[in-house]
Amino acid sequence: MVSRKEVAQMAGVSEATVSRVLNNVGPIKEETKQRVREAAERLGYYPSAIAQNFARRRSGNLGVVLPYVPKVHIFSTYYFSEILNGIGEQVRELGYDMLLIFRKPGLDNGYIDLFRSQKVDACILLGTTDTPEERKALKELKDEGYPFCLVNQHFDDEQFPEVDADHEQGAYHAVKHLLEEGHRRIAFLNGPPQYSNSTDRLKGYIRAMTEAGIFKRKNDFTETIPPAWLGTGNYSRTSGYEAASRFFQNRDCIDAVFAANDRMAIGLMQGFRDLGLVPGVDIAIAGYDDSDGARITDPPLTSVSVPFYQMGKAAAKWVLLRASGSTTDAEETGAADPLYQIQMETNLVIRSSSMSNQTSLE
Repeated sequence: MVSRKEVAQMAGVSEATVSRVLNNVGPIKEETKQRVREAAERLGYYPSAIAQNFARRRSGNLGVVLPYVPKVHIFSTYYFSEILNGIGEQVRELGYDMLLIFRKPGLDNGYIDLFRSQKVDACILLGTTDTPEERKALKELKDEGYPFCLVNQHFDDEQFPEVDADHEQGAYHAVKHLLEEGHRRIAFLNGPPQYSNSTDRLKGYIRAMTEAGIFKRKNDFTETIPPAWLGTGNYSRTSGYEAASRFFQNRDCIDAVFAANDRMAIGLMQGFRDLGLVPGVDIAIAGYDDSDGARITDPPLTSVSVPFYQMGKAAAKWVLLRASGSTTDAEETGAADPLYQIQMETNLVIRSSSMSNQTSLE
């Protein structure tokens, strides 16, 4: 009796791909379908009716994978809450349910098992990191043709479906604003390097400082940055607070700090204030995300607005239409395109934390 494994070997694909082709489940390249069908016909393989019915069954769930970090209240962070709100709105409109899945960064993620066990029909991945293990897992999803989408993360030299924002341009405008306010010694508190948005914001910071003639043009721009001007946090308020003391030690050569998110910027402001510096007076501060907290700090925080809600909604709409095979709004959503990549614009919101004349625009 011919097995599915034999068909997979002859066609040069996985057993899961054989099952999905013969049961017409999910988007698969036409040439792959042809190879599988020819192998099955040549070997005389026919899946059972029971197996076919099981394969066609849908869960009705959109899976959203979130990073599990102990002692971090992920739902209280502006970034995650806004994206999840956008996803949730689109899930409701399309008649699906949302299944939240937590995993520890750096460990076996099991993305593909979510599909094979039929827990989800599609998947959105938040908080992915650029590691060899992550890349391998994402390549498996792509090669198997499962509908998934990354949000706020991209991988150089890879082609994965993604919805991102122009973080390089956002950082560039924030630093350029600080320069226009007369600040020249601008430090940068960045996030962890395994996130693409950290790399993008660093590029924007360097571009603005280079255009202003503060950094010299070299092959490796980081060589031109004074070490005292660079810091790294983990996007938490605590890491911003702790960075304030390090920058304070070099306060004579720093007159402004750009932080890669608002939580770190707010931590910086609290830390500087405890050390005797008045944010917005003795030192200028700019953040990123334009969270609710940016509006209620003292002074209000200049920040880069990112359309996280719209990013979540766009990712959910595309991935669910892919999962259902629907051609509805195909041009608008790109549902017919297996490689969906969009980059949304950011917007600088200027408040008094960064202005030399201390005149708030709000």
